[in-house]
Amino acid sequence: MADKRKIKSEASSSSSTIDNGKGESVVVDVGRRRSSCGYCKSGSNTSITHGLWAHSLTVHDYQALLDRGWRRSGCFLYKPEMVKTCCPSYTIRLKASDFVPSKEQVRVSKRMQRFLDGSLNIKNSDEQKEISPASLVQKDTKVDNPNRLQSNNIEQMIVYLSNQINSVVTTCIEHGEFPSEIQYPKASVKSVAPNKRKLQAEEAQDLVYTSNISFQIAAVLRRVHKNVGKEKDPKFVAEMLSNHLHSSASAISLSVKACNGHINFYSAATQTQADVIVGKPVVSKGSSSNNPEKFQVKSQNLEIRLKRSTFDQEEYELYRKYQITVHNDTPDHVTESSYKRFLIDSPLIFVQSNGADSVPSCGFGSFHQQYLVDGKLVAVGVIDILPKCLSSKYLFWDPDFAFLSLGKYSALQEINWVKESQSHCPSLQYYYLGYYIHSCNKMRYKASYRPSELLCPLRYEWVAFDIAKRLLDKKKYVVLSDFGTLQNEVSLLPDALEDQIEQEYYESNDIRIDGDEEMSECVFEDSDDDDDEYVGPATTSLMPAEMRKDVSNIVIGLRGMHLKYKDIRQAFGPNERNYLEYQLDKYVTAVGTDLSERIIYFVG
Repeated sequence: MADKRKIKSEASSSSSTIDNGKGESVVVDVGRRRSSCGYCKSGSNTSITHGLWAHSLTVHDYQALLDRGWRRSGCFLYKPEMVKTCCPSYTIRLKASDFVPSKEQVRVSKRMQRFLDGSLNIKNSDEQKEISPASLVQKDTKVDNPNRLQSNNIEQMIVYLSNQINSVVTTCIEHGEFPSEIQYPKASVKSVAPNKRKLQAEEAQDLVYTSNISFQIAAVLRRVHKNVGKEKDPKFVAEMLSNHLHSSASAISLSVKACNGHINFYSAATQTQADVIVGKPVVSKGSSSNNPEKFQVKSQNLEIRLKRSTFDQEEYELYRKYQITVHNDTPDHVTESSYKRFLIDSPLIFVQSNGADSVPSCGFGSFHQQYLVDGKLVAVGVIDILPKCLSSKYLFWDPDFAFLSLGKYSALQEINWVKESQSHCPSLQYYYLGYYIHSCNKMRYKASYRPSELLCPLRYEWVAFDIAKRLLDKKKYVVLSDFGTLQNEVSLLPDALEDQIEQEYYESNDIRIDGDEEMSECVFEDSDDDDDEYVGPATTSLMPAEMRKDVSNIVIGLRGMHLKYKDIRQAFGPNERNYLEYQLDKYVTAVGTDLSERIIYFVG
């Protein structure tokens, strides 16, 4: 078996010799690959996918490939072999103009709005599992016991600030500011009582929280490393951590400053009473404890930017933080090169808007949609904008903002973008969410964007999800286009008779039923796993020539020339020709006749 890295390198270098000019799609067939499953509970199954390495690809050709079940990861195009995979992956899309948001999706939008205007508060543990900055500076909240609220907010603030310091320590380790081989202590933040503040300097009147974590880190560094360095000085450590904490403190109306090795947090607003602390309601004279109280708040500004797919250091740092924190990747695995291959590299040929109705103002191609809160990058959506759709490829976000459900919020924004773009580009109507995997609970969320459709894996027709769901509840792999009409006929039949009809259908159409063989694994969607293995065609079972499809009109790229296969067929020997035609037959099956006669198939 060949090494996938080698295949990618050879495909890239060989295809680069083609003078493809403008508007031509050029691919190298890398055959079939096996990879470990990212969806099964065991993760031990394997599946086979067909793979193409795209040197260049027009947006129209990629749109056509999407509509045949293909996806891309960087310049690598892949399509699962649905019958063999343990977790069949169905392409799912939504017509943006028909979208009806669910109650939860509406709540996500409202939660973001409350966060931006500073009124977001924790209502219950189900709505918000993590403490957010906005929840610590509330307003218009009904308070029955101000003293109890004060105590609860202090505890929440301590937890939040401790988590922020721990996050900053991790960032310093990733940046090489702290050694990575050491187990560092967790931060502990304490509130400063009003009577203790009076004993300090004048500026300490507004001191509300403090942490001595810098002394603990310095002590650990001194124990592990004998040589003396400035990073072992508590004052230096406190300065370093404080510099990283300004934005987190500012989000909750605090300021941060290093003082003799301590990390101190001060109230940024002028207090009217000496004993008022952050989070306690400011009660006006004559007000009742049963009336709504006014809190100090800070509004936020959200900015969404759309930019071409290019490397950005700030984006990479956010991606690295996301992968390590959310997906538990090891730091040495999340490299710039792997990030570029996965989310920056794209074979799509950019199409610039010319003012006509056929192209949106941003153009067609690969883009990154950035989400910034008060100038801070909190999420990045990686998308492809194509003639018929916006295809969502990946999203990564700041774990500190998990309470905002940025995955759902960004999807709503992308759907809305399609709606707004239709007035200028009428053909752009759909939102593609990637693969829907019914057998994997964590992937079922995509069907919550209603009304969605699934692509039939055999005839490439779109079937309403409501029809497909009932069938997928019983079978992992279904030829959806056939059952789309059969569903009406069997809907009123008893379950036993319905199962018998389905059984006869599978047998008569020679479709393998689940459990008949050991299923192999599916490719983890949008993964960048370099451990996948190249499988290639089985040379011992080549299909007889008379059973193969007509491959004579496939455009072959060979030694800088583009010729139809029928014109160069005689240039190959019998064995070489037999093997090539076997590959071309599989290629036509995977991409379809029209695309096979339009895309340049490079053979080296």
